[in-house]
Amino acid sequence: MVFPTIEFAAFFVVVLLVSWLLMPTPKYWKPFIFAASLAFYAAADWRWVFLLLASIVGNQAAATVISKMARGPGRKAVLIAALVGNLALLGVFKYLGFFVDSVTSLVAAFGFESEQQVLELALPVGISFFTFQAISYVVDVYRAKAPLATPIDTAVYLSFFPHLVAGPIVRATEFIPQLATPRSPRNIPAAPALFLIAGGLIKKVVLADFLAVNLVDPVFGSPQAFGAIDTGVAILGYAAQIYCDFSGYTDIAIGLAMLLGFWFPQNFDQPYRALSLQEFWHRWHMTLSRWLRDYLYIPLGGSRKGPRRTYINLMLTMILGGLWHGAAMTFVIWGALHGSGLAFERWVRERAKALRSEPTVDLRDDPTPGGGDITTTMVMTKPVTRLDAVVTRQYPKAVLWLATFAFVCFAWVFFRSPDVGTALTVLSRLVVGWTTAATLVTPVVLVVLVVAFSTQVTPPRLWDRLAVLFSRLPFWAQGILFGVFLVIMDTVVGQQGVAPFIYFQF
Repeated sequence: MVFPTIEFAAFFVVVLLVSWLLMPTPKYWKPFIFAASLAFYAAADWRWVFLLLASIVGNQAAATVISKMARGPGRKAVLIAALVGNLALLGVFKYLGFFVDSVTSLVAAFGFESEQQVLELALPVGISFFTFQAISYVVDVYRAKAPLATPIDTAVYLSFFPHLVAGPIVRATEFIPQLATPRSPRNIPAAPALFLIAGGLIKKVVLADFLAVNLVDPVFGSPQAFGAIDTGVAILGYAAQIYCDFSGYTDIAIGLAMLLGFWFPQNFDQPYRALSLQEFWHRWHMTLSRWLRDYLYIPLGGSRKGPRRTYINLMLTMILGGLWHGAAMTFVIWGALHGSGLAFERWVRERAKALRSEPTVDLRDDPTPGGGDITTTMVMTKPVTRLDAVVTRQYPKAVLWLATFAFVCFAWVFFRSPDVGTALTVLSRLVVGWTTAATLVTPVVLVVLVVAFSTQVTPPRLWDRLAVLFSRLPFWAQGILFGVFLVIMDTVVGQQGVAPFIYFQF
């Protein structure tokens, strides 16, 4: 969060109380929650507030014009202008330096010198999230999937502080209808919301930050200093860290929104249980996955233009999804790995389906020594190759899970590394670092890893039951317990410090 734990808690308590006092009167509540959200954003850097306001005004103006125009080239031109404006906003603040550096490096590779210098701009917190939400709003108005919202509704939607800086990516069709009527505090699931917030803080402060400080950051900071065991465990540690960090933030955001009377879509569903990359992306950062599908993959043609075009669309979607995370070649490689993996999985499924659907004939063999005929069924259209046998083989779920998880962890190495050279060094230490003794793999680290990964197999019903037990306590008891919990969390933060949420940088 932008504020430390206790300071943010004080801010939120004030906002919560005033919010529920003003909720019956939307003409007062909406400006208040908009102002509170701007104050929250200004706590990071007040200058970024003007950037957010420009995005709100520009996209509302584009949506208004689109909604009043008849279908035709002019209407589409307005949409394109809005998309260009949003992407330009991202391009200037997030990608300008990356592209200039890339061109400079390319020119230098041909023996030419370049002395171009680019003004270094600070990356506004959450710019990717509110820009993607703005794009989805304008596109949905263009597609007639969402009505034009009032200016104040659009302002509240794009600035609403629980999801402003790191998602989840909430569609206008999911959020703006909730502004239509005031909600009653009697219908607020306070206990489940507090339970979500507490769980998110534990994931972030207790698990993710511990793994970062004691395992992941040292190895990825100086990979040549550590052996294969430390490196391998650190890769697992980062898989656990980024899940606990980001899903922890999502839990907090959903819980805060619930206390304010709003529903957010789920963003994670135990992704490391996936048996394929396709399933992984149905479970990991689900709001981004759906956004990439609906506003990038399908407009590119999806799977409607033949297998080859489908593979290209998958690659483009995931590479651009990688660039969305950051302006670095490591994110491009991470996206390309997932794109190629998804394309390969699709090819395997299509190949297996084609093999199973090919025509068959029955062959009557000569009588066997034991007497009698036997009937065998063989594919006669072409010889069965070893590759065909591999494609059509039914692998155990354990094998599919291990292959998927290993691939995801391999790709995380590039996602985490500051540059490609560091990523390659980390991977090389898995091969050549067996003579170096482990120094970071302690019993405490292993316990934290086990606890972090146990979230992938814990039945959701268990958490639901714990939330129900908590909800049965008197309201004052819930408040006291949660207050004590926050004090404990703030004490932990005070002792070890708290790193920004990983997805704040995106």
